Amino acid sequence: MLPEKITSLQNPRVKQLVKLRERRERDDAGLFLVEGYREIRRALEKGVQPKELYFSPDWFLGENEPALIEQARQAGAQLFELSKDAFAKVAYRERPDGLLAVAPQWKRGLDDLKLSAKPFLLVVESIEKPGNLGTILRSADAAGCDAVIVCDAVTDIFNPNVVRASTGVLFSVPIVVAESTAVHAWLKENGIRTAATTPHTTNIYTATDLRGPLAIVMGSEQYGLSDFWMKGADVLVRIPMAGQADSLNVAMATIITLFEAVRQRNA
Repeated sequence: MLPEKITSLQNPRVKQLVKLRERRERDDAGLFLVEGYREIRRALEKGVQPKELYFSPDWFLGENEPALIEQARQAGAQLFELSKDAFAKVAYRERPDGLLAVAPQWKRGLDDLKLSAKPFLLVVESIEKPGNLGTILRSADAAGCDAVIVCDAVTDIFNPNVVRASTGVLFSVPIVVAESTAVHAWLKENGIRTAATTPHTTNIYTATDLRGPLAIVMGSEQYGLSDFWMKGADVLVRIPMAGQADSLNVAMATIITLFEAVRQRNA
């Protein structure tokens, strides 16, 4: 069947796509938006089955879009062709590439995680900025983490800007959203040591043993880690700061700490 063509900015589907930028609408529908060629391709590669795919040839940047559209169709997506103006309204990127999918949300619990022989996890608490959370997911993927556990979530992992900043890694790194108390108990049960990052310790991260079963714990941008994690972690570590700044961006601090652990674990 030929894709349905939509030109009106008042079309109900166009209005629904705009609504899906809001968390309440996403949660009520159990859906979220995936915009961009790379992100949709990675979603399809990981077995995500989009319910709908909206495309606008006027915005295409290359020649591979038709193949991706067909791949989405074969995965079960209903296709819709939008006019240039209609797509501009539903896109959340400043310069869209003409591809937007609607995919089902998923839920994964702590007991669903498959751990390696020496588990290497990233735990983040109350991360506020979607861009930071997306970048953190990319860092965890690059470092080879078994999973990312989001504690006491402030930012929805299905926020469009998380999807964008993760460049599709959202679909490849196992992610669990849970309460800190449950996560702490689960880590203890599985014999996984916790290393919490804070400027309020004398332990330098490079001088701390980060090998073996490990979860690195990162706090929020504004307040850092809660007292719960500061008191409950097995070890506190800090990144030494030589200048006037007393902290780093949480995404940057995560990259630095993760790859120190990688260096030690591969030594």
